[in-house]
Amino acid sequence: MDLVSSSTLLPGQLLARGVCRHLAEHGFVSVEEFTPERGRRVDVMALGPKGEIWVVECKSSRADYMGDGKWEGYLDWCDRYFWAVDEAFPTELLPEGTGLIIADGYDAEIIRMAPEVKLASARRTALTRRFAQAAARRLQALRDPRL
Repeated sequence: MDLVSSSTLLPGQLLARGVCRHLAEHGFVSVEEFTPERGRRVDVMALGPKGEIWVVECKSSRADYMGDGKWEGYLDWCDRYFWAVDEAFPTELLPEGTGLIIADGYDAEIIRMAPEVKLASARRTALTRRFAQAAARRLQALRDPRL
């Protein structure tokens, strides 16, 4: 049973849920609304079975995409960068050289694999630690909301 009803999720959150479900089928674990550094928040950060780190930005409309001028700053925080949009999104707006995922609230499909640009080892280590801490904090908060 979902902890959060689909009716309470915003369109971008529904896309993120479908993306996370799809990535889980491929051995990835994900954290939504993750902050890799102060002032930056990515929609989905996923950690793969070989330690790879992917960032997925979920855009629910043309206006949502056009209002996001900070996406290039996320490239320094992942090995691969993807956009996740629904079937109706005008994908010709999305920059070449980035990955493309078509998603809905239940699943997703990788349409275009993002190019790989490996993170530096020190950044990967720090980011993986931050990822683990964020995931553990969220799990603790579910178990004990008073924390």
